Amino acid sequence: MHTNPKAKDALRAAQLYYLQDIKMEVIARELGVSRSTVSRLLAHAKRTGMVSVKITPSANLSALVSNQLAEKYGINVHLVPTDGSMDDTELLQRVSAHAAYLLGTIVSSSMTIGVAWGQTMQAVSAALTGHPTHDSVVVQLNGAANPVSSGVRYASEILTRFGQAFTARTEQFPVPAFFDKASTREAMWQETSIHRVLNIQREMNLAVFSLGAANSNLASQVYRGGYLSKAETRQLSEMGVVGDVATVFFDKNGDDAHIEINARATGPTLAELCKVPRRFCVVSGRGKLQAVRGALNGKLITELVIDEGTALALLDG
Repeated sequence: MHTNPKAKDALRAAQLYYLQDIKMEVIARELGVSRSTVSRLLAHAKRTGMVSVKITPSANLSALVSNQLAEKYGINVHLVPTDGSMDDTELLQRVSAHAAYLLGTIVSSSMTIGVAWGQTMQAVSAALTGHPTHDSVVVQLNGAANPVSSGVRYASEILTRFGQAFTARTEQFPVPAFFDKASTREAMWQETSIHRVLNIQREMNLAVFSLGAANSNLASQVYRGGYLSKAETRQLSEMGVVGDVATVFFDKNGDDAHIEINARATGPTLAELCKVPRRFCVVSGRGKLQAVRGALNGKLITELVIDEGTALALLDG
């Protein structure tokens, strides 16, 4: 499978190092390269998916918190250990990298994967490594255009990275994030080209998303990217909105029914989302605490990747 010299050397180095427990110095002599080259070959082996690292947590605080959250909400919880000194940007990178690794163990051939856009999904997509599949499809969950930008390049970059990582076909959703009128959305949903994408979304085995939140230190893309007017943002606050999934807003109970703007949104309704068997949510930072509580109350999530500090705060609430 690995025909180029670097790939062959990386595979050989990985076999010797991880399977036979041979030191780098010995591997370097066997391959006729320097120790630093062996280190780079091992890094290449992990980055390209030749090596998969599995960590079994012991009975520590992280495992205890994960188990308690899993029992409380009936979901799978993947808790990312942190040392308490990280800022929100560092937390995002740490959690996104872990989520990318987990996706490599979840995504398999003949799957349809729905992917939302946003700052977290951007970070997750950048951290993905190669896990080739066949007959897989990655479909955009919601439109990305807004009054100041088409959003196509931004959303397309995320989608493309997912497609490349899993050798999957990608399907963009060429509509705005929000229509000006609910009637326009209803009419567009009847168009053949749009209806085709909606049908692909209905076949999803896995939905991958984060949660938008207005009060996060790293403001969600929907709040800072020109998608909402000041009046709309104020109205959402007055209606008790705590977060959104793929630009569909919900309150503390995970309910979206009474929120007017949702009739103009292009993401799947929360009822439609809940029909997806696996709903993989990635969250970092305590600014999203209310959003994740609401999403869990609404049973929008089946698998949660979350940093240790936010998980502890979630458990205390």
